[in-house]
Amino acid sequence: MTEEELRQRVTVAKKFMAALPFCHALDMRIDEAGISEAVMSMPYNPMTVGDPDTGVVHGGAVSALMDTCCGFAVNLHPECVSPTATIDLRMDYMRPAKPGERIFAKAHVYKATRTVAFVRAIAYENDPENPVATATGAFVFSKSSKSGKADAPTKSGAVA
Repeated sequence: MTEEELRQRVTVAKKFMAALPFCHALDMRIDEAGISEAVMSMPYNPMTVGDPDTGVVHGGAVSALMDTCCGFAVNLHPECVSPTATIDLRMDYMRPAKPGERIFAKAHVYKATRTVAFVRAIAYENDPENPVATATGAFVFSKSSKSGKADAPTKSGAVA
């Protein structure tokens, strides 16, 4: 993947995120993008608090950020030519996010088959070595054929 192709994919992702109400509501942003990896974040927002007594952000908001970041990392995989969809996402929460802090998600594709990308991610505030949560997931995508176009789906809907 060239730098220009990477820039184009980031531009498309930003437009896609701008069109999604939940990305807008959580004020998600793309902080870094590389081949098969991404860093995204969202600011602390009192509207996403899950425990009013402590001010801790609801786990669903953290999950949404991590899921979106994982999907974006898949879209940055060199052979991905289509939108992605989450097949499975396992979240492990290590600790509550600190109230008032921006939350970051960092994801990378560690393996891709013909139609499935496997992704690992962490959520953290300032230090990736002290994660709020970790995630592992599987995402479906269409892989580029030798012609440079997406592989065509079969009658069953699977990609040939």
